[in-house]
Amino acid sequence: DNPFDNLDVESQAQLVKSLKTISEHTHLVQIVSRKKDLLSFITHFVSLDQETLKTYESLSELDDFFSTQINPDFQENIPKALHPTPFDNKVLIDLKNISVSYDGKPILKNINWEILPGSFWQLVGKNGSGKTTLLSMITGENSKGYGQDLYIFGKKKGSGESIWDIKKKIGYFTPSMVDKFSGHHTAINMLISGLTDSVGLYLRPTEVQLQLAKEWLKLINMWELKDVYFHDLSMGQQRLLMTVRAMIKHPLLLILDEPTAGLDDKSATLFVALTNKIAQESKTAIIFVSHREEPGLRLQYVFQLEYTEQGSTGKIMGIPLG
Repeated sequence: DNPFDNLDVESQAQLVKSLKTISEHTHLVQIVSRKKDLLSFITHFVSLDQETLKTYESLSELDDFFSTQINPDFQENIPKALHPTPFDNKVLIDLKNISVSYDGKPILKNINWEILPGSFWQLVGKNGSGKTTLLSMITGENSKGYGQDLYIFGKKKGSGESIWDIKKKIGYFTPSMVDKFSGHHTAINMLISGLTDSVGLYLRPTEVQLQLAKEWLKLINMWELKDVYFHDLSMGQQRLLMTVRAMIKHPLLLILDEPTAGLDDKSATLFVALTNKIAQESKTAIIFVSHREEPGLRLQYVFQLEYTEQGSTGKIMGIPLG
C-alpha cells in the first residue's frame, strides 16, 4: 500500500529489487496513488474511482486516470493575519556549527544553515540522516541546542525564551498529526483551531475568527464543506485544510513535513499550487520536507543532509526558477 512513501531514493531502489524477486514466486497487489510509483513489472491494472472499478489491458490506458491536467483555481489573495507577528531581524533561524549526538553516536556534524524571512526551502536526506533531529533543533524542542550557536527568531537557544514562545511563531503540519484523529470537528472549526494552537477547536469561535476562516475556505474552494466533519473529508481536502490551518496566523516559519505522502497526483498538484501561493504572497519562510521532487514546486533552495559515520553534514543547493 503506497510502499514508497517516506522512503529515500536509495531505499526505494532496494525495495523495488526485493519486490521484483518476490514477484517471481508470489502474487503481488500494489496499491498506488502516484503513477511514478507504479512497479515496472506489474502486468494487470485496475482503477477505483469512487465506487467504480475498472480494468485495463495496459499501463498506457491508465493515462487518463492518472492525468493531472487540472487548473488549481486559487483566485483569491491569501487572507491577512488577525495579529501579525512582529520581527525585525534579518535572519529567522541561524545554526552555526551545530553538532548532535546521542549515547556517543553522532547524528549531525557542523551544520550551518541560515533561514531568511520569506525563503522557500526543501529539506532532503536519506532515511536516518537526521532530518527529524534537525527540525527539532529549529523548533526549539531539542535540549541538545543548549550551549550551541543556535539562534531561533533572533534569540540564542537558552537565553530565556520558552518553547511556547517559539511555537507561537511556527506553523507545522505533518500527516501523522491527524492519522488517528477521530474528534467530531467541522472543517471550519478545524481551521480555526490553528489560532488556538490546538488540533480541533474546544472554544467558541469569535465572529472575527469565523470571518477569517471563511476567507481561507473560499481560497481553497472548500467553503461549501465548512460544516462537514474533518474525518469525512477526502485525504486531499484534509491536507489543504491542515496547511491553511498551519498558515492562518501567518507564522514566521511554516514547516510541512512529508505533506504529500499518500496523496494521488491530482491532490498533490493542488497541494503544490497552494504551497507556491503561500510562498509568493506572504513573508513566511517555508521548509518543505520530502524525498519527492514534486513537479511545479517553486523552491528557492534545497538543504541536503549527507550521511557519514561521523554525523550528517549539510549542503545548500540553489534552485534556478524558470
